[in-house]
Amino acid sequence: MMDSILTPLWLSLKIASTATVLAFIIGLFLAWWFSFSKNKVTNLLSIIITIPLVIPPTVLGYYLLVVLGRNSMLGQWIEGITGEPVIFTWKAAVIAAAIAALPLLIRPMQASFESINKNIIQAAALDGAGKLQLLRYIIIPLAYKGVLAGLVLGFARAMGEFGATLMVAGNIPGKTQTLSIAVYDAVQANRMMEANIMVVILTSTTILFLLLLHKWFK
Repeated sequence: MMDSILTPLWLSLKIASTATVLAFIIGLFLAWWFSFSKNKVTNLLSIIITIPLVIPPTVLGYYLLVVLGRNSMLGQWIEGITGEPVIFTWKAAVIAAAIAALPLLIRPMQASFESINKNIIQAAALDGAGKLQLLRYIIIPLAYKGVLAGLVLGFARAMGEFGATLMVAGNIPGKTQTLSIAVYDAVQANRMMEANIMVVILTSTTILFLLLLHKWFK
């Protein structure tokens, strides 16, 4: 029974951590762009980024399946480069979790960026700071609480992702079966003791990670 628990746990940590890093890199620059470049393009993109929050996860997974499938141009391009399809692999699970977590990462960071006194940013710019220097030395340090909140929410969302992952990565034990999917399998098979153990492990692991992340930021 331990193998049926530890393997999905390891996959969940691997997928959630990778997805959080990917979503953070993308989300940081999008939040920066949305905060300091207000125009029709950024407003439209901001709305599009929010879509994963309001549509069912299975619908998000279906869209990803269409976009990344072997019949799509993007799916064929990726397969041509890597030599294998991206769907029904742990990489597809990472993409699904990252997209699901992205809006939860962006919103707290964007709110914190927009709350910064613009005079501080303008003064640093007048002193010769470039855009990346402003982001690294001024914006992120002043908005660290929003950045931390985004990371916490993003990781929690990626760790618990179920519907989109199941659609685009499947339920393959040892390859794409995350702990949340394993819990669903155990309940369906009436293995309630196993399901209870996995739920406790999943909850404890997520809380422990969040506490460590909070301590590191402090």
